[in-house]
Amino acid sequence: MGSEGQTERLILRPLEMADARQMQALFPQWEIVRFLLNRVPWPYPPDGALLYCRDIALPQAARGEAWHWTIRLATEPSQMIGLISLFKGAWDNRKFWLGLPWHGLGMMSEACVWANDFWFDNLGFPILRVAKAVSNYPSRRISVKQGMRVVTVVERDYVSGPFQAEVWELTADEWRAWKNRGD
Repeated sequence: MGSEGQTERLILRPLEMADARQMQALFPQWEIVRFLLNRVPWPYPPDGALLYCRDIALPQAARGEAWHWTIRLATEPSQMIGLISLFKGAWDNRKFWLGLPWHGLGMMSEACVWANDFWFDNLGFPILRVAKAVSNYPSRRISVKQGMRVVTVVERDYVSGPFQAEVWELTADEWRAWKNRGD
C-alpha cells in the first residue's frame, strides 16, 4: 500500500473501501470515462465503485502491483475529488481521473508531480510510461508540461470507442532535470 502524501493544495490518501461511496457519486460521468479503457463498464453500474475497490484496486495494492490514492483538497480532506494510480509493468504506469467540478484548475498536474516523485523516488523505477488517447487533450497537456515525450502510437479501445493512443515516456533522470529546471 502507498503512504499518504500532500502537495500545496491536495492530500493524496491511499484508497480504502470506505471511499467507494464518494467514488460512485463522482466517477460515472461521460466526460470522465470516455477516454478510459473499455474494461470500465458503461453505463456504470450502481455498485461499480464498490466492485472496483473490492475486486480490482485493493487486491492489486495488497499484491504490490499497484498503488491507488484518492485525491482530496487540503482545505476539505473529507471530500474525495479524484483518484490517481500507479501500476507496475512496462506500459500504463500512471492513470487518473478527476471529478468535473475540479477540471481545469491544475489539480491533476499537481497530483501527477507528487505521483511521479513517488514512482521514481519511493519505488525506484527508472522509467514512467503512460498511454492516452490522442484526442484526450487535457491529459496530453499534463504530459507535455511535465517533460514527457511520445515513444509510440498504438490503437486502444476506450469506453467511447477505438482511438489512436500515444505512449508517453519519462526517465527518472529526465524527471529530476525537469524539476530542477529553475523556471
